Amino acid sequence: MARIVGKMLVDISNMKTPNTIYHNATVTRKRRNQLNGHKSVVIWFTGLSGSGKSTLAHSVEEELHNLGCRTFVLDGDNVRHGLSSNLTFSDSDRKENIRRIGEVAKLMVEAGVIAITAFISPFEKDRNLVKEIFPQGDFIEIYCNASLEICESRDVKGLYKRARTGEIKNYTGIDSPYEAPSNPELIIDTESESLEESVAKIIDFLKSKEIIN
Repeated sequence: MARIVGKMLVDISNMKTPNTIYHNATVTRKRRNQLNGHKSVVIWFTGLSGSGKSTLAHSVEEELHNLGCRTFVLDGDNVRHGLSSNLTFSDSDRKENIRRIGEVAKLMVEAGVIAITAFISPFEKDRNLVKEIFPQGDFIEIYCNASLEICESRDVKGLYKRARTGEIKNYTGIDSPYEAPSNPELIIDTESESLEESVAKIIDFLKSKEIIN
């Protein structure tokens, strides 16, 4: 069962409160974007733990902020302290975590914000489900590509070591798989590129798509 919400067809078959009616605001996303002077999108960083997602996400936000853009970073560890504090790292809870983040990012995009997420988000199916809730071009998937060996060498928290010994279960890259994106908008080689080069590549991409000026 589906319902028209704004200009989108939304599946409500899984809603536990299907009789609620979506209210369309008079202050629209388009008007917010016009006020901000840039488009709102979600920039979704994915990759192994230690691949540089959070560092890159916050560095991109810093550059966008300096350019006068409205931004917010949703960081994996931070979200686990609040919104997803009741979830484990089982496959089903990982899926629910990504669903929640997708819905939060969608609200931020409607609010006119450039939402930046930094999550391992290991399963391609889950990432694609999030992508489907956004209009074409609003979900920018960026794969932070670094080998497991490099990621382990950057493991300042010692999590990979604990996973290797079995102390931590369901750790991505060790006893839980990571599925690299098959068709991301950008691949950032965080092994060989400097942080400055990576940020510049992303900013240039956003400009080429006329998301920012």
